Amino acid sequence: MEILGCTRNCKLQRLPLRNATVKNGKAAAGRKPGDLPYRTNEYIFGDKDVDWMTKKNYLLLGIFFWCHCIFAQGDLFALREVIVSDRQLREYTTAQSVLVLNDSVIEKNGSALVSLLNYNSTIYFKENGLGMVASPSFRGTTAQHTAVVWNGLNINSQFNGQTDFNAVNTQNFDGVIVRPGGGSVLYGSSAIGGSVHLDNALRFGTRFTNEFRGSYGSFSTVGANYRIATGSNRWAVQAGISRQQSSNDFEFPQEGRRNENGQYYNTSGQFSLGYKINEDNLVYLHSVIFDGDRYFSLISPTDTRTKYHDFNTRTMLEWQNVSGAFSSRLKAAFLTERYDYFGQIDNPASNYGQAQTFVAKYDGRYAFNASTQINASADFTQTDATGSDVGKPSRQISSLAVLVKSRPWKKWLFEAGLRQEITANYDSPLLFSAGIEWQVFRCYGLKISGSKNFRIPTFNDLYWFDGGNPALRPETSLQGEIGNQFSYRNWKLRVTGYYIVIDDMIQWLPGTVTTWRPENVNKVTSYGVENTLEWERKTASGHWKIFGTYAYTISENDRTGKQLIYVPFHKTTGALAYTWRNISADYQILYVGEVFTRSDNDARYNLNAYTVSNIGISYGFGKQQMVRVGARVLNLFDENYQVVAGRPFPGRNYNVFLNLKF
Repeated sequence: MEILGCTRNCKLQRLPLRNATVKNGKAAAGRKPGDLPYRTNEYIFGDKDVDWMTKKNYLLLGIFFWCHCIFAQGDLFALREVIVSDRQLREYTTAQSVLVLNDSVIEKNGSALVSLLNYNSTIYFKENGLGMVASPSFRGTTAQHTAVVWNGLNINSQFNGQTDFNAVNTQNFDGVIVRPGGGSVLYGSSAIGGSVHLDNALRFGTRFTNEFRGSYGSFSTVGANYRIATGSNRWAVQAGISRQQSSNDFEFPQEGRRNENGQYYNTSGQFSLGYKINEDNLVYLHSVIFDGDRYFSLISPTDTRTKYHDFNTRTMLEWQNVSGAFSSRLKAAFLTERYDYFGQIDNPASNYGQAQTFVAKYDGRYAFNASTQINASADFTQTDATGSDVGKPSRQISSLAVLVKSRPWKKWLFEAGLRQEITANYDSPLLFSAGIEWQVFRCYGLKISGSKNFRIPTFNDLYWFDGGNPALRPETSLQGEIGNQFSYRNWKLRVTGYYIVIDDMIQWLPGTVTTWRPENVNKVTSYGVENTLEWERKTASGHWKIFGTYAYTISENDRTGKQLIYVPFHKTTGALAYTWRNISADYQILYVGEVFTRSDNDARYNLNAYTVSNIGISYGFGKQQMVRVGARVLNLFDENYQVVAGRPFPGRNYNVFLNLKF
């Protein structure tokens, strides 16, 4: 299965475990020569007038049995190698679908993470305008229910519990991995709707490569990225720096004025170092920095001009050891976040918040034999913060987790896990997960999983000066899903049905006077179906690829029976790519159904459905295509649309780009 848009002759392969290396003619304990680690085996590039109760009762069963009626056969496509450095993601998510987007897909999208995922996944994004705050809704949940994981560590903000997807530059990472469904046993708080993983993968071996990407587009939008990678059999080094900026002064469709005070600027950098002490011991160092200024667009020309500055750093040191059937990892990380909100851009005074987090994590894995292994981990997190609106909060969290995986038969695999957190700030529930994978036929596979997950109250929830509630309980969630995978010749189809119940959802409500205060008040039920379809064909006249996704989502407040705001019932993406010799062309389409903007679902305030298309073409010079130039047209058909009420997006716009590899 080849990633959409990959122009190189590339292949996915499972990498031998280092403890499977043959020494003195014998394999390491518990392994045969050539045994492979088990890793996720899904890698891709990549209406209101309805009887909802009937759908709620029959939707998932209907999907499940419908899928069993499809007949399919055929081989998997070749896929470019994607090395996932997060071992728990690689080895303990087999019963859930995992979407891996590598550099060939990243190149065809904007540098911001929201651009990549909006057109290549089923995640819906609530964007407050081009370049503004972007928050995800994963399977009908809120932004706080999506964990963002950097090289195995959850990096959501300690203040608001989420990550701004417009403040993450994808060009700093080797791969972006999307893991739908519950993952709190692996990654703790927030992983209820799903998780998004940012991965830096180091490769040992003698090499020296440089890559530069530059672009210029409408509204004085400039992007530049430079990366270098070098190494030997003992060392591996990778570094990069990126700059993005835009005046962002596009003309509002049908309003006769421009987007005012919408400019943004950010600089980010990444550094990774690996050192092989010997065949059994390795040391890694990863570091990322982000510094950005963003001015908030005005809804009305008379609005006060504001801006927001954020500065984040992340550094992690990791040691890996393999000793026979036992392997272990020790991580120590230091993360900082700082924001300043300027209510008037001419006034140097700001509301601010800053936090420093130290994380220590150890996990050890023991392989009983080639088919069964157990992993135990313990971690400790210390966070100290200060802010103009939260005071000086701090908390310490300790956790223990156990993961088990077994493949008793060739076509069956089982996995399960438990996690318990301990802290003085709240009562943490015992979390669990379990799943099976069954390769029923060569052409059909079945995955079933279930889990209990949670989200802890954030510093803003607990300590906000004007209404924080220290008595809040964590949100908890029970969920299950059924995944079906089919293949027929050059076609692949995946259909996944899911059901999620969230208890004690935290909601900010007006108090007895004027103060808003968070309370555990809501119970939310989300259910639906996610589909992905892909096809490719190589002929004498060129190489064709098609990839598409569709998500149908119901997410209801159980008390009111109403759909949550900014959760569309329907989202569809599609992509067509064509390559002939040195020429590559691609077309993207995104459809998002109408959304409610009021909790009472008053149709008068709905945002209309919209369809946005992008098209691009590029040419690579020489046999190695080390120089590539191209152009893209965004919003090809000049769609007039809003993702958030009062925040229009630009009409048709353009950019040109140059990529150099040397």
